[in-house]
Amino acid sequence: VQLQAFGGGLVQAGDSLRLSCAASTRTFGRLSMAWFRQPPGKEREFVAGIGWGGTGTAYGDSVKDRVTISRDNAKNTVHLQMNTLKPDDTAVYYCAAHQGALYRYARYYTSWGQGTLVTVSS
Repeated sequence: VQLQAFGGGLVQAGDSLRLSCAASTRTFGRLSMAWFRQPPGKEREFVAGIGWGGTGTAYGDSVKDRVTISRDNAKNTVHLQMNTLKPDDTAVYYCAAHQGALYRYARYYTSWGQGTLVTVSS
């Protein structure tokens, strides 16, 4: 599965941003999708995930009140709507996929996009 993330950029604190990830696969509907992020000098962390059926979602503790993940199986895309961005949200954001249940741990995901940089200025 090839994944391409886009939508990152430079924004100001308090702004909103929508990231998208396009998947090249015929089995998108069977994939659990997730977003992870890696802030400068820090480890990769789970941001949000959505199950293959689209009925289950999960969010990281640091963002759960500010982000929404959604998917469009007809377009093979997953979106991450981020609101009230903070400078601490500055990171490279990666989308990831795997066939199976929704997990919060990166080790379960077999396909990764190239990442899109989000920079939030104060």
